[in-house]
Amino acid sequence: MVRRMMNAKDDAAALGMAIELESAKHRCRALIDRILSLPPKPSHSCNRTLLRLAHSEISFLSRFSNSNPNPTATSLSSNVGHLEAVVHILEQPFINGVSRVCKSIALSPLVRKSQKANSVHVDIVCTLNGNPVWFLISARNPKYISWNGSCRNKSLRTRLEQLLDAAAHSSPSTKPASIILFFSNGLDQSIRGKIEDEFGASEFLIEFPDFDFDFSEELEGDWIYVLETSYRTACVLQIKVDHSRNPIPKTECGTKDTLFGDVITREDLLSFPASLCCLISRMKPHPLDVKFAEFLPQRDLSGEADLINFDTTALIAFISGISNGCTEKLLAQSESKLRQRFKSNYEFVIAQVMSEIKNPIHVEMNGLLSGKKGMLCESVCSKFKELVSMCGGPNEKSRAGHLLKCLMVVPDNPSERMLSLPTTRKLTLENKIIFGTGDHWRAPTLTANMSFVRAVSQSGMSLFTIEHRPLALTGD
Repeated sequence: MVRRMMNAKDDAAALGMAIELESAKHRCRALIDRILSLPPKPSHSCNRTLLRLAHSEISFLSRFSNSNPNPTATSLSSNVGHLEAVVHILEQPFINGVSRVCKSIALSPLVRKSQKANSVHVDIVCTLNGNPVWFLISARNPKYISWNGSCRNKSLRTRLEQLLDAAAHSSPSTKPASIILFFSNGLDQSIRGKIEDEFGASEFLIEFPDFDFDFSEELEGDWIYVLETSYRTACVLQIKVDHSRNPIPKTECGTKDTLFGDVITREDLLSFPASLCCLISRMKPHPLDVKFAEFLPQRDLSGEADLINFDTTALIAFISGISNGCTEKLLAQSESKLRQRFKSNYEFVIAQVMSEIKNPIHVEMNGLLSGKKGMLCESVCSKFKELVSMCGGPNEKSRAGHLLKCLMVVPDNPSERMLSLPTTRKLTLENKIIFGTGDHWRAPTLTANMSFVRAVSQSGMSLFTIEHRPLALTGD
């Protein structure tokens, strides 16, 4: 009788583990689908890292199933919950400029010697509202998160000490302003209190969604797995690493531009094509004369950014004849005439025209720029005027003059972390000044210069940028 009861318990435990194992496999497959559909914030290498880890997890679960025909209820240890939490964070719209995912950061020589560790794991390196941050993510059951650790498990306290050491000794280009701790299954109040007391942590004010829903493939019959992950009990804390980042200059207005006039008027707006007029009217206006004597304190990570930094490619795309009603006029001309006009750029320009007909860039930018203030640095302003003067037609020159009245021109002032990157063929000083000035102002740079963006990401630095399609001046 006793033996029969024990066998029944073993059978129930094995059945429970088999169900858990199958559920983990379905979660992994759903996770791979989510990784493949992530917005283009992570670099391709970040996506590859996540896919490699997810496929590795499926392989582990398959080997576990084959080598344990009668598993016990305590023998399955899977990382799928951790990967789900990483992807959950990457899916949030306020996460940008992702340069590293699930990577190790080197420790200082002193810590390496004292703690016998060479590096510490960081789950996400990115920007959040213009500030560089690192994420440490835990999907462990709160009961098993240890403050002081044991011989088998590294303590949370040690991990935080190592993280702060790695952050303090990072190069300026990769140094975070804050470390965000995301405990997806919650955190014991006593441990939370210790993090707050010893490391100065505070509650992270940005709210994450409470649930993730995924649907797996259809099973036998009409059943479909609905995979729900709850983050209702999640605990999110922020540890500020360094308060020495330059404050954001307080501007009361943009710069007067004597070449193009003073203030944007109603008549100026009405002279624009309807799509450009609509786009600019949705942006926040600003007065004149930038005053740099006053400064704002560093923006909190939960603050709403309202500045967008324009590079030269963005300005040209906005005033190009292609985006301002000249597509049909261009296509009506003979191929020979267009080839003579655009020479080796003929295919490039025609591809831009066809793309604009399908997806007008002003319409694409409407939602992005609505309620925002546009800015550009002096280097961009000078180069833009030079390009329009040399290659622009009379209508493009007129639109350029009106557009500059709507934007705030600021002095070249690249951030320290951008200047710390080596100047190379791909990381040119000119681009470091342009993108670095946007970074100094905590403003994403609107750009088609993705070769520079990729080079920055490959260096390990997180940088918030917004990609747009390139458009050329047509002489309109």
